Amino acid sequence: MLCLSGLSVAIAFVFTPSIVNGALKDGECEVCVTFLGRFYQSLKDNDVKFTSQDIEKALVKACKDTKGKENRLCYYIGATSDAATKIVNEVSIPLSSHIPVVKICEKLKKKDGQICELKYDKQVDLSTVDVKKLKVKELKKILEEWGESCKGCVEKSDFIRKINELMPKYAPSAAKARTDL
Repeated sequence: MLCLSGLSVAIAFVFTPSIVNGALKDGECEVCVTFLGRFYQSLKDNDVKFTSQDIEKALVKACKDTKGKENRLCYYIGATSDAATKIVNEVSIPLSSHIPVVKICEKLKKKDGQICELKYDKQVDLSTVDVKKLKVKELKKILEEWGESCKGCVEKSDFIRKINELMPKYAPSAAKARTDL
């Protein structure tokens, strides 16, 4: 009799909607899963001790070099100096036990839903796109990704000229494809 009630409890857990909804859907939490996956792999590659303190220090150090959406993720988990909250231990403790990154992101989603709303911006393929048809905002974003600025650029043609000038340095394959056309 006791065995039967234990079985019914187990079946109830399997079919409870809140447990089913806890799993991430495809494409959800892409910044969290990608960044933490890369971070976990770097820990393994660099033979870091898997203690929560060492992982936390490494995470804060890794977050200093982040930009864009990954920097926003670091801010949300409290791994940046200007962060308002500090839930870094929600990452470091599970990683020290080698819990899968997807599970960590699921738990972070419950703490702060904004974490899973972060999505990477679509990358512009400079080898195929007509740069003249891009918006100034997109042109500025390309330069920002390259770590460059366009001082004195006022018109769209100024930004296009700067991108074409820097393309061999930052996107050599795209520059070569453009000269082949």
